Amino acid sequence: MYDLIIIGAGPAGITAGIYAARKKLKTLLLVRDLVGQAGKISEIENWPGEKNISGMSLMENLLDHLKGFEIEIKEGEIATDIKKEGEFFEIKTKRGNSYSTKTIVVASGRTQRHLGVPGEEEFTGRGVSICSTCDAPFYKDRVVAVVGGGNAGFRTALDLIPYANKIFVLDASGKIRADEAFQEKASQSGKIEIIFNAKVLEIKGEKRVEHLLYQDTTIKEQKELPVDGVFIEIGSVPATEFLDGFVDFTEAGDVAINPKNCETKTPGIFAAGDVTDVAYKQLIIASGEGAKAALSAHNYLQSLN
Repeated sequence: MYDLIIIGAGPAGITAGIYAARKKLKTLLLVRDLVGQAGKISEIENWPGEKNISGMSLMENLLDHLKGFEIEIKEGEIATDIKKEGEFFEIKTKRGNSYSTKTIVVASGRTQRHLGVPGEEEFTGRGVSICSTCDAPFYKDRVVAVVGGGNAGFRTALDLIPYANKIFVLDASGKIRADEAFQEKASQSGKIEIIFNAKVLEIKGEKRVEHLLYQDTTIKEQKELPVDGVFIEIGSVPATEFLDGFVDFTEAGDVAINPKNCETKTPGIFAAGDVTDVAYKQLIIASGEGAKAALSAHNYLQSLN
């Protein structure tokens, strides 16, 4: 029986683990992996105390801090179901394991959206990618397309600048939503071209990606773009499949929490980070919310005694 189980190990989950350990709670982290979305970011410029740090380095620092405490981590454990057993909770995982706990902090983050078009699944790993940090070096002197004009899309385009000859950024809307700092760097590169009002219809090729078919939604005309690779960055959805019945969701699918203490509608279940309806999806905010959730779980446990 654990005092607390934390589901997820991004900045929110790791910080929750650090604070739980400091409060001497018997704590378990269930994690898909120890890299997460944050670890795939090539460059972070808004983490206090670090003018510039890679996502992987940041995650290594956080994990090194966490592992300085007596805390149990089970990697590769994906939560699939939660049940209430009397006053306690039972969490089941994809591997068929079960864990009992008095409280839960959900910090499962988000999963990337898919285009859902022909060729996307077929060419994954053969020209279709969702990780520029992992795959950008494979596109040296090549032409690539990035689907998505938000911060994630522009961050990916910037990652590709040292490698690709030409980078097309396709956005379904008529305006760019990325931060001005990203836009400025993109315009200075001389390699990035933005295509507005572009709805991707299909990814085509023989053995690897060769073309991207899209519709110009302003004139309803289909166009084919010759590319060697396609990076998909069209947003993400909260990873909440295992929470039905225990939490309320917003229209966007985020877990609704009390902003004062990160509590969900179920006493004993707290949530933190990008999986919640917190106003801003930022690493530093996720980390702070993780601390708040762990402290709130500790206070809840104290109230049971």
